[in-house]
Amino acid sequence: MQQYRTLLAATALTLVVGCAADDPNRSAKRGALLGAVVGAVIGNQGSSDTQRYAGAAVGALAGGAVGSYMDRQRADLENSLAGEQQRDELKITEVGDNALRIGIASDATFAVDSAELQTQYRPTYRKIADVLRDYEQTIVHIIGHTDSTGSADYNMRLSERRAESVGLYLRDRGVEGDRLIYDGRGESESVASNETEEGRRQNRRVEIIIKPIVEGEEREAYTPPPRT
Repeated sequence: MQQYRTLLAATALTLVVGCAADDPNRSAKRGALLGAVVGAVIGNQGSSDTQRYAGAAVGALAGGAVGSYMDRQRADLENSLAGEQQRDELKITEVGDNALRIGIASDATFAVDSAELQTQYRPTYRKIADVLRDYEQTIVHIIGHTDSTGSADYNMRLSERRAESVGLYLRDRGVEGDRLIYDGRGESESVASNETEEGRRQNRRVEIIIKPIVEGEEREAYTPPPRT
């Protein structure tokens, strides 16, 4: 048991130090790297002792406590974001395995062809950050999407920049960088037709997927939501 504890701690430290001190993205990168370390330890060692240690290292929830923990988090999000939901700027849903999705319209976040958070919508993300800070036993996946206007390569880069922008803002509002993992999916996961303006508006979106860290299943929390 001790040798795996030492391996996890030493490897995580090496990865964190390896992120350049002046890299503005190092906290989010560190979160993804730490997740990989935890996953590697769990994947290569099948003992329950190792799984329990990995869970303790990242603050895992006992299985029986997960449902109520995530229900409380959803209730707090619903209360904090009631106005945004009424204005149809975002939706909060459960997506299976106790994970939560906050789906946010991109035009309620970014100007056209921009990855900079618009000032008037920052309070929405501030509210999200305030709740996330209180629920540390979760990993937060931030996924950017675009419509099909422009080239696929450009849209992929734009979606990545937008996800990164949201992630860095949440980090700056006090959400631990170790918990943040972001990704861009470009135009590949449309939820509506790109043939109409309304459809394109729906496709321009950011999703925040909140996954609980469950004891014995820690790797799942760090696994990106499946592509559709």
